[in-house]
This record gives sequence, C-alpha cells and structure tokens, in this order.
Amino acid sequence: MILYNYLQGFYNFNVSNQLEDDSTDSVNADEINNEPQSSFEDGFVTINKDGKFIHCITIIGQVEGHYLNSPNTKSTKYEHIIPRIVAVEEDKNISGLLVILNTIGGDVEAGLAIAELIAGMKKKTASLVLGGSHSIGIPLAVSADKSFIVPTASMTVHPVRMNGLILGVPQALLYLKKMEDRVVSFITRNSHISEERFKELMLNNEELVSDFGTILNGEQAVDEGLIDSIGSLSDAISFLVNENE
Repeated sequence: MILYNYLQGFYNFNVSNQLEDDSTDSVNADEINNEPQSSFEDGFVTINKDGKFIHCITIIGQVEGHYLNSPNTKSTKYEHIIPRIVAVEEDKNISGLLVILNTIGGDVEAGLAIAELIAGMKKKTASLVLGGSHSIGIPLAVSADKSFIVPTASMTVHPVRMNGLILGVPQALLYLKKMEDRVVSFITRNSHISEERFKELMLNNEELVSDFGTILNGEQAVDEGLIDSIGSLSDAISFLVNENE
C-alpha cells in the first residue's frame, strides 16, 4: 500500500508538470504564429515594415547539392532553404520574401530547385544581388517577382560544367546540353533577356581567361534585361510593402 501511494503520487506529480509544460508550449506556439521569429545565426530574419512582415533569406557562398562541401567552404544548403521557403509561403502573417544573394554558384539541380520554388510562390518576392550572383546564382536572382542589383555587383554567365568522372561518349555531352537547356529556359522565362542573347553571352570566348562566358556588372545586367532594376536594400523592401507595385 505504501509503495502504491508513492507511485500514485509520483504519477500525479509528473502529469501535473506535463500539463504545465504543454500549456507553456501552447503559449509559445501562439506567439510564433502572431509574430514570425528570426534567426540571425542561420541567416534568416523577419522584419516588420509598416505593419507587414517581410522574411529575408540569404544565399551565400556555394550552393551545396547532394554532396557536402569542404568544412572550409562557405555554403548554402538547399535542404535548409527549401523548407524555409515552404514555411514562408504558408505563413499567413508574412507578406513577402526577400532573397539576398552573394554566391559563386554551385550545384545546378539544387539551385534550380530553389529557384523554381521562389518563382512558384504566391507571396510577393524580391531578390537583391550584392557582391555577385554567378553561374547558377543567375536563375536564383531572376526567380523573384522583381530583381534588384547594386551597381558594384557582378554576374558571370557561362556554360554548364561537370565535375568528377566523365565518360568520353556522346551521351555525356547530350546530358550537359539538356541540363544547359533547362537553365537557359528558366532564365529567359523569368527575365527580359532573349535566349539568343543569353547564349551569345554564355559562349563568349573573348573575355574570360581559358574559359567561355561574360562578366556583367550591375548596370550591364540591367541593360541586358537579365535583372529588372538597379537598387538597394530599401528599394527591395519598398517593393515588397507597396501594394501598387
């Protein structure tokens, strides 16, 4: 009987504590739903601008695909970005998404996956290129409803490359051609540059040393129709909070 009473008291104590913990969790969940949370450490932040919540994600360094980069390489993991974009799209409190880019490029399929998600969002989206948005960073930049670039930033247009073991067979070249077509198609569908002009820039052999391609600064990227506008952080945020744009 003594043992029974002890166990019963222990059970009641734990149930009481669990109920208190559940109550606390419920309050925190409500707070999260009412006001989106931010994480500076992970490169994500949500700001309140004129009563509207704007979520910002950063894509920096190398876009990491199915293989891990070196620990010394600054990278953006697509498995971190994709769930974040889904959460922003489904969060009724967030009005828009700002994507800030300073990337050298990276995995083609991972970059296209992120770009397609952004392009398919119903929420208002804007991108801002700082420093550079090279290679697969170009589809990421043009995927937003409106793209901005600072004058000092640059974008490198070049053909798709393949790393690792490559078989010297026609199928390998066909695979590269199909992948390149996917990238070019996405860029031309989401920007104002023609396919012919983009391929001309991509296959330019007079600018890069021992390589094909073209480097565009901010104003050149706008002139070519690749990016919508020269702008700053304030311009991108203003676009997201202004209902008339």
